[in-house]
Formats: sequence, C-alpha cells, structure tokens
Amino acid sequence: MSEKIYVIHENDDWTKPLLEALDELNVPYEDWFINEGNVDLTKEPPEGVFYNRMSASSHTRGHRFAPELTMAVLSWLEGHGRTVLNGTHALDLEINKARQYTALEQHGIKTPKTIVTVGKESLIQASEQMEKPFITKHNRAGKGLGVQLFHSVEALKEYVNGPDFEEPIDGVTLLQQYIQSPDSTITRCEFIDGKFLYAVRVDTSEGFELCPADACTIDDQFCTTTENTREKFKIMNDFDDPIIEKYETFLKAQGINFAGIEFIRDEQGELYTYDINTNTNYNADAESKVQMHGMKELAKALASRLDKVNTK
Repeated sequence: MSEKIYVIHENDDWTKPLLEALDELNVPYEDWFINEGNVDLTKEPPEGVFYNRMSASSHTRGHRFAPELTMAVLSWLEGHGRTVLNGTHALDLEINKARQYTALEQHGIKTPKTIVTVGKESLIQASEQMEKPFITKHNRAGKGLGVQLFHSVEALKEYVNGPDFEEPIDGVTLLQQYIQSPDSTITRCEFIDGKFLYAVRVDTSEGFELCPADACTIDDQFCTTTENTREKFKIMNDFDDPIIEKYETFLKAQGINFAGIEFIRDEQGELYTYDINTNTNYNADAESKVQMHGMKELAKALASRLDKVNTK
C-alpha cells in the first residue's frame, strides 16, 4: 500500500505554500494541524513520512501548548521507528535558544555572549556584567519576540519595571551581546534535507522582526516608519563561505533535516551565529527574482523520502 507524507504544524498561512508544492508534484499528504487534542500511546501510528513544522512562536497565535503536544507525538512516532524529519531533537532546539547556543558552541560555531536569566532582578543583575550596548530576547521565541536594544543598565531597569515589559512564555529571558553590523544586515542560510540551498541577505534597518514568510511580510508593509529603498530580503546565489560546511556538519549531528540558520558579521568581519529556525519559511518575492523556490525543493525532498519508504 502506498503511504503518504504527514505535515505537522500549527500555522496554516506558513504551511499553505508547501501543500501547494506537494499538490503540484501529485504527492499524497495529510495536513496534520496540531493545537489541542490527544495521542494514544498504546496504539500503532500510521506508516509514512512525518515532517515536523512546529514553531516556537505558536503561543502568539493562541496555540500555547502545541509544541508540548507535538513533542509527545514525535516521541510516539520515533518510538515506533517511523521516518520523522525534524524530530524531537530539532523541536527541542526550536523552542530553546539557550540549548541552540550550547549545541552550536560544541561544534565550534561562534555565538554572541549570552546570559540566561529567570526573574526580573536576575535580568537586571546580569546586565551589570554585560558590555554596552546589549539586547534582550526570549528563549522560546520566533519572529524576534522580546528583542530589545539597550545602551545602559538604567534603560533596562526602566523597561523591566515598566508596563511594556514582555514576559517570556517559558519565563526565560536571554541577555545577549549586541553585534553591530556595519551595513545593518544579517544573513540567513537555508538548508534542505541537510544540504545548503541558498543564503538570504536580510535588511534589519527597520527592526528585528525578520520572519521571511509572505504572511509576515504583508503585515510588515504596514509597520514601516521610515523610507527604505533596499530590498528586505535578497537571495545571494553566489554565496560561498566556510561556515556552510560547519552548518551542514552541525545539522547532521543534531538530526535536523530542514532549517534556516542566521548569522551576523561585526565591523571586524567576525561571524556570529545567533538563531536556528527548524520551522523555516521562504520569501516568494525574493525567490522569484532568482528562480529558486524553497518550498518546491522541500516538497521534492519529502517526495524522495516517501519513495524510499514505499520501496522498503
């Protein structure tokens, strides 16, 4: 019997382009939306290929415990020997930036200096140990949640004790070294089934919310407060850097099949890796200019995995 692909997620807007790409290939799939529900661990899961797209920012869409339920589902699938792409370990890193940084450093990939804090007083105390300026960010985030730039401890105190403080969903706030990019850009490297696809230069001059998904970009157009003639997302098809080999080795060791990894260079050219997105999205406008399509390549990779399962 022919099996199918199961796409596990909690965001229809982000997943729609992938399902359309699977339709184009005439590949059988099931849209497995996970928010609330149950999983009977005594039952046998279906056969097939299971691709996890659960996001760390699910709570911003009212899906507070979707990652926890997904972790149970993925563990159940892996326990029964199913083909799971971006499985439990990938999800664990997706929802925990502190563990991302530890894993990256273990592979010799440089990350910004980071202090993990729980509690407002601990956050303020930790800021006294950091060089200025510094940023805060949420440990379980996505979409730039909780990212704020501070030039002094006093400014941080005012924010933390004021009405605008964003409480992180897991209680963990990261205090991080601020890396100044001379041209106000970061680079996001996309990987399909562990192999480099392309790099995207992202203009950060208007802020830290850098989700490349088209659903996010539409909203961003209405948030622009300054004129900006640069492209927000620009694919660099000639990108070549030794970091790619390090990233591919890292992804293989960590059991991550699909990811977007972001880095920034400082004024001295030093490269710092600061985010791994295992629920990766692509920007259609940027892709159309170079005729490269991440979701189509992702769909092809899933179809190839399904063929292998069906020929066992």
